[in-house]
Parts: sequence; C-alpha cells; structure tokens
Amino acid sequence: MMYKDLINSIIATDDSLIGFILRITLGIVLFPHTTQKMFGWFNGPGLAGEMSFMTTQAGLSVFTAIVAITIECLGTFMLLTGTATRIASAGIFGLFVGMIATWHYRNGFFMNWFGKLPSGKEGFEYHLLVLGMCIAIFIAGGGRYSIDKWITGR
Repeated sequence: MMYKDLINSIIATDDSLIGFILRITLGIVLFPHTTQKMFGWFNGPGLAGEMSFMTTQAGLSVFTAIVAITIECLGTFMLLTGTATRIASAGIFGLFVGMIATWHYRNGFFMNWFGKLPSGKEGFEYHLLVLGMCIAIFIAGGGRYSIDKWITGR
C-alpha cells in the first residue's frame, strides 16, 4: 500500500492550466536543444558531436555525458506528455544545476546576446529561468492534459 501511495503522490496533479502551461513551455524550449544533441537537427552537433564536447571540452566522463543527454531527452518528452512530471522536472533541475556548475558559471551571468563571447560560450541566465520553471512544475505537477492526470483520474 505504501508503494501505491508514493507513486500517487509523485504523479498527483489537478486540472490546473498552470502546470500544463509551464511544462509545455519548458518542453517546447528544450525540444530544439534536445534534437540538436541527439539528431543534429537545427545545426546541432548530433550525438557523436555532443558526446565529444561533453567528454573532451566539458571534462565529463562518458557515463556522465550519457546520463546528462538521457535526462535532457527523456525529460523533455516526459514534460511534453505530462508523464511523471515531477520526476522529469527534478531531473532537468539537477541537469541544469550541473550545466551551471561545470561549464556556464565561468562565462558569467548573461547569455551571449551580442556575440561578445566566443562561439559556444553562454552565461547562466537561461539556466536560472529553467531552474525556476522546474521548481514551479515540481510544485504544481503536470496539470491539465497530462498523462499524470489521466492515470490518477482526478
């Protein structure tokens, strides 16, 4: 019985539009980045290029790079569908904390809006927005039109 209660508390959500709007917005923003890394779409590096960057330039282990890419890709899909939304938001939160801690902090706060940083160098302002959205999604749950809502039937 405790297992079922735990699962229900993780996926519990209401019919609110807030969770829906937050998770869809974040999912839509993350989707192009995910497909750049996985498939090379939108002039992205593709999986081989991303793995090379993460293991050579960012200094991550192969295992850590695989976990990071998996969290971003799977988490984006989970957000867009509203499946285990709290788990997805927690994973993406951890991923973005890691991005700040291992790479983006050294480039300062601001994104490279005016091209003053070398190519590929961005600050962490975008990452802070993602962190805030993840916290709100974690609190609100998947909301309306989510698999979580459909599973719980509430």
